[in-house]
Amino acid sequence: MIELFTAATPNGHKVSIALEELGLPYELRVLSLSKLEQKQPGFMAISPNGRIPAIVDHDADDFAIFESGAILIYLAEKTGKLMPLDPKGRSRLIQWLMFQMGGIGPMMGQANVFFRYFPEKIQPAIDRYQNECTRLFGVLNERLKDNEYLAGDYSIADIANWAWVRTYRWSGVGIEEFPHLKRWLAEIRARPAVQRGIAMPASEINLDGPEDEKVEQDRAADIRNMVELGNKNIT
Repeated sequence: MIELFTAATPNGHKVSIALEELGLPYELRVLSLSKLEQKQPGFMAISPNGRIPAIVDHDADDFAIFESGAILIYLAEKTGKLMPLDPKGRSRLIQWLMFQMGGIGPMMGQANVFFRYFPEKIQPAIDRYQNECTRLFGVLNERLKDNEYLAGDYSIADIANWAWVRTYRWSGVGIEEFPHLKRWLAEIRARPAVQRGIAMPASEINLDGPEDEKVEQDRAADIRNMVELGNKNIT
């Protein structure tokens, strides 16, 4: 049995989607980020960086893993699914996974902070991160022009990037100019395991579209508090 420590964020949903796709049994442990439960000693013994998600594989001598990309690779290798076995195919997948870890995730995360949550509007910062998100979306769109998925068959690279890109509206970025990206987003969202995964746990915020004003204000207040506490990496 796998124990999943998570919250309703793109990084959290990357792992719950993968677990659903792989059909692995798991127990959900939802942490409250606004209450800083991810900073408690018990969790930090599992995830030293104090970030979600993290897992403990109780079928492998209680092996603990933190960092969402590392978790995805571990789960794929554990099951022999969602990852090519040949060296070139595996490398191609890891390249697109790292594209999300080093580009899509950090840039969209910063766009979210400055566009949605920062106490003051710093337009040059908003423009910088939104423009970079748009550029990265263009890279994905070009890749998907002649490829159904990012790295051969549907894989953890698609899961990782999709979990973030689907929240583009929350970052204040559009995708109308990227038809291949739109096609890919819709196809992956239609997968039953993906729909189950983004409900584990479900977000109070509609990350796919306009949000109820009261819910958005409450969430923004929580995250502003976290920013003030120095916990800026909230996604």
